[in-house]
Amino acid sequence: MNAAVSSDQTQLFADDLTIGQKFGGEPRTVGDAAFKAFADFTGDDHPIHYDDAYAAKTRFGKRLAHGLLVMSMTAFGATAMSHRFEDSMVAFLDQAGRFIKPVFVDDVLTSHFVVASIARKPGRDSAVVRFDVTLTNQAGDVVLQGHHVYMLLCKSAASSGLPHAG
Repeated sequence: MNAAVSSDQTQLFADDLTIGQKFGGEPRTVGDAAFKAFADFTGDDHPIHYDDAYAAKTRFGKRLAHGLLVMSMTAFGATAMSHRFEDSMVAFLDQAGRFIKPVFVDDVLTSHFVVASIARKPGRDSAVVRFDVTLTNQAGDVVLQGHHVYMLLCKSAASSGLPHAG
């Protein structure tokens, strides 16, 4: 199945996924409130994030989003699809990202996930699933490329009553 997954709420497990399967996030604006909340929470208050006059003098010409704020926009848990993995999610194992283009105040970002690999070891009731992830802005430009890796239960584990992250 290479088309985007439907919006139903059927629970998905590792063995329901196929390489190339796509999941999309909802568009979200990274505005002043997000910049401020991130700076307040982390202490990252560099003037390129909040001072228009300072940012105007940089090579970017305007305020930039915090890099880790941008990375947080790839959170699979923040997508509607995450509800379909509540019964199978065991652990978030790994992530990486590479910034492709700058993200500015009031940009609208959308996350996109593609199942890149599914590794199930014989005799295991779970699989390690890698999703390639991209973020695009309102113009459709890719601003971040990366990946997430999760451990997901298989259907056989769900019927056995094994614990999970839900």
